[in-house]
Amino acid sequence: MSTPGPHEDHGLRLVPLRGLRYVPEEVGSLAAVTSPPYDVVVRPDGLLHLESADPHNIVRLILPQADTAAARHQQAAETLRSWLAEGVLAPDDEPALYLYEQSRNGLLQRGIIGALALSTPEEGIVLPHEDVMPHVVDDRAALMRATAANLEPLLLTYRSPTGPTGTTTTVERTLTRPPLLSTTTEDGFHHRLWSITDPAEVSAITTDLSHHQALIADGHHRWATYLRLKQEHAPAATPWDYGLVLLVDTARYPLQVRAIHRLLHRLPVAEALAAVGDAFRVRRLSVPLTEAMAALAEAAADGNAFLLAGDGTYHLLDRPDPDLLSRTIRSDRPAAWRTLDASVLHETLLAHLWRIPDAPEDIAYIHDTEAAVEQAERHDATAVLMHPVREEVVRDLARQGVTMPRKSTSFGPKPATGLVLRSLEFN
Repeated sequence: MSTPGPHEDHGLRLVPLRGLRYVPEEVGSLAAVTSPPYDVVVRPDGLLHLESADPHNIVRLILPQADTAAARHQQAAETLRSWLAEGVLAPDDEPALYLYEQSRNGLLQRGIIGALALSTPEEGIVLPHEDVMPHVVDDRAALMRATAANLEPLLLTYRSPTGPTGTTTTVERTLTRPPLLSTTTEDGFHHRLWSITDPAEVSAITTDLSHHQALIADGHHRWATYLRLKQEHAPAATPWDYGLVLLVDTARYPLQVRAIHRLLHRLPVAEALAAVGDAFRVRRLSVPLTEAMAALAEAAADGNAFLLAGDGTYHLLDRPDPDLLSRTIRSDRPAAWRTLDASVLHETLLAHLWRIPDAPEDIAYIHDTEAAVEQAERHDATAVLMHPVREEVVRDLARQGVTMPRKSTSFGPKPATGLVLRSLEFN
């Protein structure tokens, strides 16, 4: 199906919010209380590291630890209430849009944080490009209900025309003012945040955005959660009609697109290779990981390619049997979808050759390449290492209303979690 583009007054509708932020005097450091997005913190040692960095680290809200799901969500709600009561977190005095900047080693990204009016895919204003996993949406929805808060912003992108816009002019003016906060996290990224409260400046941004549609770069499960919670409160107008987002103009600040790898818990590498047989060309690579990933990139330039790891070496799969692809990949999707590595992986390898269901007990999705290899080797499992897809392909499919297989892309840099929260109590 095709998705209509936005027109004036029917595009993005961003509104200011009273951001909930850490009070610097009440925490060890702002860097010590931040975290990557919840779905990037996948390793237990990474979770423990964040929890021990500061007793008020945001991970205690986004990934609370308890014996049951209900207990986890209740614990997060109680923690949020106690931090508010203790003054660890406090809402800003007046509603604002927030200019957020990240920089590291020459990379610079800027965007606007605010509360976005929610819209359905049929409206063509916010475009998802990936499928979601129902159990993840269930968990995020229960957490948001319990806390009555949006704990981390989604990353959305849009593309502005060349030349100055209301947003760029306001951003340039805002950069001349002292920031609300400035901190460097342990990944080397420097973060700065400004509030924009002047009605004329807010209007310049919101009017500019009203002409645009956005692509979800990161946060499909949280977006699906936003929509579910809005529907639960319909038809009444409530704060659940909005969700916390970061909007980045990729015409000015291009994002990096990385792959998300798969860890197949119950499939040893030897069994994976035996099941592949001669359906793909298979080459063993006894080289370091960096060289193996370079070989994957070279092979992916010519067609579908995957790198298997877990037995102490690497196996490059490429040149799949065309007849096998035509038999196993669904025909009711555009050619650009049918030739995606993620489509071939899920339709041909996982479903047909390996017969592995896409369930959490069978597959984990891991952003970090080294972590995926390490876990596969430790547990006699198979890591399927992927090559990233280009942003233009993602955006084109999204505009056609076609979603990619879940966890097909990882856009970044992602916003640090913990710099701005949205409590529905104050918004």
